[in-house]
Amino acid sequence: MKKAIAAVMNEINKPFEIREFELTSPPKGMAKLKLIASGVCGTDIHIHRGKIPVKTPAIIGHEFIGCIEEIAEEDSKEYGIRPGDNVIVYIACPCGECLLCRSGDDANCVNMKVTNSENPEVPPHLYGGYAEYNYTPVANLVKIPAELDPKMTCVFACAGPTVVHAIELANRANCGIEKANLAVVQGLGPVGIFAVIYMASLGIRNIVAITARYNPKREEIVKKFGASEVLSLDKMGVDAVTNHVLSLSGGLGADVVIEASGNPKAVVQGMDILRNRGVYLVPGQYSDSGNVEISPQLITFKALRIIGSSQYSVSDIKTYLGFLQNNPQLHSRILSLAKEYQVDKINEAIEDAKAGKNIKTIIV
Repeated sequence: MKKAIAAVMNEINKPFEIREFELTSPPKGMAKLKLIASGVCGTDIHIHRGKIPVKTPAIIGHEFIGCIEEIAEEDSKEYGIRPGDNVIVYIACPCGECLLCRSGDDANCVNMKVTNSENPEVPPHLYGGYAEYNYTPVANLVKIPAELDPKMTCVFACAGPTVVHAIELANRANCGIEKANLAVVQGLGPVGIFAVIYMASLGIRNIVAITARYNPKREEIVKKFGASEVLSLDKMGVDAVTNHVLSLSGGLGADVVIEASGNPKAVVQGMDILRNRGVYLVPGQYSDSGNVEISPQLITFKALRIIGSSQYSVSDIKTYLGFLQNNPQLHSRILSLAKEYQVDKINEAIEDAKAGKNIKTIIV
């Protein structure tokens, strides 16, 4: 019987174990996918560090893009996908019955489950992203248009829909993001970089990126994607960065700030640099990385609009794919951000990702 390897996480902060698993035909309702590319997300780093608890052993990873190798005929007909199609795995499994789901907000389902939480000891074993094959419920597969390179699509497979959903929540609240004169992005990982790209596509001309460490290569990249300037905290200091942002707006502050760094201290500065009635989108604080002291009176006196955003919906994935289709001029530049590793090099990939050596780490 054919076998495939996967990287199994047995303990936090310990090397992944490379194991072989037998491949079987998928049960009805699931498809067998062959790996094309699977991204290493900041969330995966948090999981490996123990900041987001998971049951072990586990095959983590949730940015899996694969080619359908096997699917039941009735599932293929029902969902309009077939062998040979490239698909994105949508990790979230909302219940469809809670108040949030029934009100059209399934991204915030209170009974949310995920596709990669099953025990790898139980067939068909390969539920997570760090494996040569993957078994996923057919309902959680989103077909990638044929004109899109799947590896390029993988670069922002999670970050893209994350940003799209955060901005969609702002739109639902009538925040008028597209009318912003000055936008600030905190953090230049994948979420931050895609936030720059997406806001630039909305026609926002003044986009300032704030990064913790000075990195001229990353600065050059993000400017090509639409950032007006990049400010580094280690080079300028927090106060100088804050004052500079305020000076760009005549002392008023930014219209919108997107927190994409994951550093709790960023929230303090984010509130400081927002103008009265400014919009703060916070998709980046995705783990318990410690507490900070804020000045809550700023929320009152500035009448700030603060919107958290933790998950995204299938509709956001489709919006992301549509964005890529409509912007082919970005494809080669996006693909250039990826550094590839084979599945059996997962430990090297994780350590490089932790060290910030790559803009986007993908398993191929």
